[in-house]
Amino acid sequence: MRRLPVLSGLLATLASSAALAEPAMSIDKGDNAWLMLCAALVILMSIPGLAMFYGGMVRAKNMLSVLMQVFVTFALISVLWVVYGYSLAFSEGSAFFGSLDKLLLAGITPDSIAATFSKGVGVSELGYVVFQGAFAAITCGLIVGAFAERIRFAAVLLFMLIWFSFSYLPMAHMVWYWAGPDAYSSAAAGEAATASAGFLFQKGALDFAGGTVVHINAAIAGLVGAWVIGKRIGYGRESMAPHSLTTTMIGASLLWFGWFGFNAGSALEANGAAALAMVNTWAATAAATLSWMAGEWLFKGRPSMLGAASGAVAGLVAITPAAGFVGVGGAICMGLIGGLVCLWGVNGLKRLLGADDSLDVFGVHGVGGIAGAILTAVFCDPALGGTGVYDYVADKVGDYDMVAQLISQCWGVGTAIVWSGVVSLVAYKLVDLLIGLRVPEEEERQGLDISAHGESAYHR
Repeated sequence: MRRLPVLSGLLATLASSAALAEPAMSIDKGDNAWLMLCAALVILMSIPGLAMFYGGMVRAKNMLSVLMQVFVTFALISVLWVVYGYSLAFSEGSAFFGSLDKLLLAGITPDSIAATFSKGVGVSELGYVVFQGAFAAITCGLIVGAFAERIRFAAVLLFMLIWFSFSYLPMAHMVWYWAGPDAYSSAAAGEAATASAGFLFQKGALDFAGGTVVHINAAIAGLVGAWVIGKRIGYGRESMAPHSLTTTMIGASLLWFGWFGFNAGSALEANGAAALAMVNTWAATAAATLSWMAGEWLFKGRPSMLGAASGAVAGLVAITPAAGFVGVGGAICMGLIGGLVCLWGVNGLKRLLGADDSLDVFGVHGVGGIAGAILTAVFCDPALGGTGVYDYVADKVGDYDMVAQLISQCWGVGTAIVWSGVVSLVAYKLVDLLIGLRVPEEEERQGLDISAHGESAYHR
């Protein structure tokens, strides 16, 4: 729910004269330090965390190619974010896109302030730029796992540029852009502020740290890519087992560590909400690790390291949209459910879909993201230990309607599926037309490390 707005002039338009008399927004140094630390933790999730998690799961001949794809995707999206991404996602515009007023971060200085979730409390906007940019970069990196071991490197980069511009940016704007709590000084001002917010914010969709924007969004892109690009040569006939579960376990551990920045940092302040998100991230992930392992042990006869690591990521995904909204009991329930539904996602559902989603991006991030988004509406209920939804005009928690919130969450899930699905399909087809998506068969058999990069992850 990091629906962060930058207030530059908007409050002057929306706020009443009474609001203008209130103390000016100021920066809390503790919140600032926390946000910048969390931004660094999210970067750690991408490189090396995600790169190692994915790299260990492919065959040795493709290890370096996956590291390269994640690493360079991170670099590409970081530059695009500064050039135009932040402006389109986090400035006022339409309900779907912001404006280009902050192209190349124009007008943002060390003194610029961005709002938090407390009235009168802000953080340095430049710190928020980095935090949000790290989210954008890892979201694009997640997609790499779906088409690993058979895609052209240039195709990855071109696809990421298109998808980031037309799927990630509008989804981030739709869910997280609003005018900030200070704009809600009266009922009339609140209505005006909400009308200027993103489409899904206006629908009331809750997404604390990226269930829709990050996980469902990326997972749909990955699934469409797996269908369009086709199955790996030998899929279903040859062994495609992970070549280094040691590397995968280290990557999963770095993801878990960095995810505290991802979720707890999304509170934007070093306060109780951040602490709640942190403990929920810890507990839900542990619960999902155990539930996936138990399910695998029951149905396959033995627990596996890959299953435990995958269960941890499933728990992280499931709790992401709810981290700051649910109680610890709700978080554990979400983790237990998330581990089991994602276990089904990478086994039963994967067979039904018929896609060679190489590293189970949809089975974990799609299924876990959908489950987490829907369950947020259930466990956010104060009667079940949740925080409810804050009414900034009344300055108190409002009355909670679970059915209405479920409808809002379905709006978020459905929009993410349809939007990302359409953009992804068009983007893959366009890339295929321009430069081709897939490497030739002989290069795929040789492995992308040598054929695409002339290097090998290991000395033989």
